[in-house]
Amino acid sequence: MAAGPHITAFFDEPTNSVSYLVADPETRKAAVIDPVLDFDPASGEAGTRSAERILAAADERDLAILYVLETHPHADHLTAAPVIKARTGATVGIGVGIREVQKVFRPMFAADDVACDGSDFDLLLEDGQRLPLGNLTFEVIATPGHTPACISYRIGDAVFVGDTLFMPDYGTARCDFPGGSAHRLYRSIQRLLALPPETRLFMCHDYKAPGRDEFAWETTVGEEAARNVHVAGVGEDDYVAMREARDAQLCVPKLLLPAIQVNIRAGRFPPPGSDGVSYLRIPVTMIDHGFE
Repeated sequence: MAAGPHITAFFDEPTNSVSYLVADPETRKAAVIDPVLDFDPASGEAGTRSAERILAAADERDLAILYVLETHPHADHLTAAPVIKARTGATVGIGVGIREVQKVFRPMFAADDVACDGSDFDLLLEDGQRLPLGNLTFEVIATPGHTPACISYRIGDAVFVGDTLFMPDYGTARCDFPGGSAHRLYRSIQRLLALPPETRLFMCHDYKAPGRDEFAWETTVGEEAARNVHVAGVGEDDYVAMREARDAQLCVPKLLLPAIQVNIRAGRFPPPGSDGVSYLRIPVTMIDHGFE
């Protein structure tokens, strides 16, 4: 029997994001899940410090990175997939639902260079699809709800759940982005909770629930089923009512506008202007407060 995957987590506190380096210890084949590009919206500066940490860890263990796998088009950080790909030749994959997300956001940002067919990515992944990683295999599990493109990755006894679930004391992801659905998210969560209770679940984010002093990103199906504050013992209708009421009170993620523009392009920035500089767009909505 093949050994289970070796998993190294990299927490980025500015975005509360967790990236993972997942490796088959026997063959040293590896994948990176949800890498973060450092981005300062105030200055417009982008950096590769977070990605370099992952690459250095892979080099130290002599790992060959075959894939960069996105759980969804993130709204709270920019992906560093192109950095990993340029250094390693890795294939970049995301759920096939990215096409739906691209169709929504292309006109919003006048992103005429986006074809809306997912071709910015190397792999469009379907539910049940399998990806070999040395002697191990990733299984793709469609888990839409937070976005239409959300997928989880199961390998051995581990599942990387993206923004489907958070730690049991924090709950579940928001569903108020275009194409999101609390009904779909509830059903996706039930699909994950039907896995064996000892299955390890790895989060994409952690925000430290009240009363908890440390960041955390690993739990189990059994723990989520028993203690998740949003879904444990809760039916679909009650969950949807709670989720929609909660979402109505949430603030817009700080990096939403730059993140979506870059992430629907698989980490590519918009084509540069005549001055050679890439520009991100900020759609403006004027709110009428009744002043003349």
